[in-house]
Amino acid sequence: MRQSRFLYVLLCVAASILFGFSSPDKTKKATWIWQAELIDAKRQDILGFAKQNGINTIYLRIERQKPFDYYRPFLQEAHAAGIEVHALGGHPAWALASHRGRMLDLLDWVSRYNSEADAKERIDGVHLDIEPYLLPEWNTDQAEVLKQWTANMKAFVEQARNDPALEVSTDLAVWFDNIPVPGVADTTLSEWMIDTFDHVTLMAYRDSVDGPNGIEALVSDELGIADRLGKQVLVAVNVKEMPSQRHTSFYEEGPEVMERQLDLVEKRLSKHPSFAGTAVHDYRYWQSLNQTETPPIQPLPHDKPLLGTYVWHADVAITQADEIVSFAKQEGINLLYVRLDLEQPFEAYRELAGKAAAAGIEVHAMGGHPVWALEANRERMLRLVRYVKAYNRSAAPEEQFRGIHLDIEPYVLPLWREDPEGVLKQWMSNIEAFVSESKEGGGSLVTSSDLAVWLDRFHVPGDPDTSFSKWMIEQHDHITLMAFRDRAEGAGGIAAIVQDELRFANELGKEMIIAVEMKESHEGNYVSFHEEGKAEMRRQLDMLPGLLEEHSSYKGNAVHAYEYWQRAKE
Repeated sequence: MRQSRFLYVLLCVAASILFGFSSPDKTKKATWIWQAELIDAKRQDILGFAKQNGINTIYLRIERQKPFDYYRPFLQEAHAAGIEVHALGGHPAWALASHRGRMLDLLDWVSRYNSEADAKERIDGVHLDIEPYLLPEWNTDQAEVLKQWTANMKAFVEQARNDPALEVSTDLAVWFDNIPVPGVADTTLSEWMIDTFDHVTLMAYRDSVDGPNGIEALVSDELGIADRLGKQVLVAVNVKEMPSQRHTSFYEEGPEVMERQLDLVEKRLSKHPSFAGTAVHDYRYWQSLNQTETPPIQPLPHDKPLLGTYVWHADVAITQADEIVSFAKQEGINLLYVRLDLEQPFEAYRELAGKAAAAGIEVHAMGGHPVWALEANRERMLRLVRYVKAYNRSAAPEEQFRGIHLDIEPYVLPLWREDPEGVLKQWMSNIEAFVSESKEGGGSLVTSSDLAVWLDRFHVPGDPDTSFSKWMIEQHDHITLMAFRDRAEGAGGIAAIVQDELRFANELGKEMIIAVEMKESHEGNYVSFHEEGKAEMRRQLDMLPGLLEEHSSYKGNAVHAYEYWQRAKE
């Protein structure tokens, strides 16, 4: 009995020597690249960033419609730099039996690619990111989803074993150690996954190693399981902004704090033979996090008045860059307010921004909602600012957003009718925060907002001598005044209803853009040019420079909005 116990202790010591005290350069440091297009346009940036940050493993999402030759240069240069590249794929639905074919297609693609590639160009592994808890079925029949998921994973790994050189891995949530595998006695999902794959990457998304909810506490069970099974575990952290769950990301703490915590992860967890290294999710956020200074934005020269329009649908901005720029050139547009979907990667907006700049068109990021006037929703507004600043840090000068434009109309809220002064107070506070965040660090982003012409009837709460409109004009670099009328001249015409705001802007040295409407309106035929069409709108707008020539603040016009203008009758 004593001899057996001695042998067990000896084996543990040997394992510690072989694995637990291995030098740090033998561990993995991984990141995810979800945008396959980056390895062409940003190849040297990626490889330089990897060298700078010690990255030696990249999970690269594969777009199978691209030819094999597209991937060869990146694979070759990554391998020359000592970086493994694992094909990345996944979707919550891949957990379901009905989607097994899509998952196996990834393996088939990798197999065919590797069979044709030189040794220095081959893919080193296949990595899955499947999160079925995002599916509706997870909440209605979790056991059935787990049954299908484990069957899919088993089929995937069995097929992958046809190439013994291919490493097979998956992302794994830390809380799966509390979920049993249906039909497998005394086995948690974590244990089953660890046993099935060559390595798992634990999504230990916390911003501290220590504490009962820290990284070390979250991963201890999985590392113990992997020690016993002789498998490997990477411990992953997150750098994506998580406004409502800040403890799950290093976004606020920054790269230096994250690196110190990752060093601590290495020291604390190297006692586990299974600990194989760390990972950071993901490259685009990590790369932006490391760039703390926003480069100055060079304004585009304008030799004529501004003419702007609004692109309200982010998917249109992403997929129809050529159409938007072509229309803008046709109509003489030199300013675009473009609404952003903040869940999209930065790369989604580069094409439009770059092509617009090449055509002499400024692009300002846009966002807004009536509730953004309320302090409870300030963070949603500031998230847009942070996204734009991070985007600009990662973008080439010609791809930058020149400003941020807000469309906030709280007077459609029930609360406005109950307490307009209370809403104005909150709105003002939010606008101050918006401008402060935009200009922080000497930033040169242009700040602007839409403003209804009739808001000049309201005064600043507590200051009856100051018009709310004047206050708004003073805060921003420019205001886009919603002067929604279908004629330039006469009582109630565009020139007449904008006089007070233009005088405020003259006094304050601010700029004013006068906006008109092309969308069909049910408030009256006088509101929009929908009935009159493009030619009449142009005729009326052409009158404004003469009618408003006394106002130095008047800088041009905007038409609401691109989609309506594009389809308007001639």
